[in-house]
Amino acid sequence: MDSAASELLVPDEELLPWQQDRSKAPIATKVVVAGGFGVGKTTFVSAVSEITPLQTEAVMTQASEATDDLSATPDKVTTTVAMDFGRITLDDDLVLYVFGTPGQQRFWFMWDDIVRGAIGAIVLADTRRLSDCFPALDYFESCGLPYIVAVNHFEGTESFEPEDVREALTVPPHIPVVIMDARDRSSVVESLLGLVAHALEACPE
Repeated sequence: MDSAASELLVPDEELLPWQQDRSKAPIATKVVVAGGFGVGKTTFVSAVSEITPLQTEAVMTQASEATDDLSATPDKVTTTVAMDFGRITLDDDLVLYVFGTPGQQRFWFMWDDIVRGAIGAIVLADTRRLSDCFPALDYFESCGLPYIVAVNHFEGTESFEPEDVREALTVPPHIPVVIMDARDRSSVVESLLGLVAHALEACPE
């Protein structure tokens, strides 16, 4: 590696084997995280990304008061207006590029572009407002993209079993439903592994 290339490297970022030897490059795969407003998509991506995540957060103003329900998240002061993006290496031969969609209806027009090329999606759900994830469920059902449902359990809220959530959302039996914490890296990784396994089962080729 020449000196010019060395200067471009981030000093405190440890290089992975495939970054030093391109013959060992892993399979790069795209996944999408969707769900309602304030359900934890940005937190999910931030918790798991091994790089500084790209976030398109904008400060919320009075202009959104009529459309954005903050009753369940009164401390929320910013919102995603385009997408979140992060990367995680799950194994030596598999890298996931994680894209988080904006939750509000006025930004749904971007979903088609964000989802293009993805192998699957995680629909985040909040048991305090399960109906907020219906648009995402309907979207992935209509486009045929494999997905799982991940219930983001917030502190101070009642715990539910996956099958209770499945019944409430009328999710088909073959769709995995998991309980997780978007702030916890290991919990997020487990959700991503569950999605990859489901996507491979749905589309083995």
